[in-house]
Amino acid sequence: MITGAIALKLASLLAVCIIVSVAAIAAGFGDAQVAGKAVDGIARQPEAKSTIFSTMLIGIGLVEATPIIALVVALILLYANPLLG
Repeated sequence: MITGAIALKLASLLAVCIIVSVAAIAAGFGDAQVAGKAVDGIARQPEAKSTIFSTMLIGIGLVEATPIIALVVALILLYANPLLG
């Protein structure tokens, strides 16, 4: 039989999985958008390749920060859960 503490731990673990999964999927779509727009810009203006490429790398880095922050927050909520005592 599942007690209240075990059910709360399982629910917390499930919430962490959902949070990290959604953040990773959103980052994947964001990376695809940034890279696609950069390739489109390079195709239109090949002479601006270096500028567009460096801007794309900064944009992808900012997009990738989102799932990392979500993972850190989710792990803090998992291991510092005030309801578990």
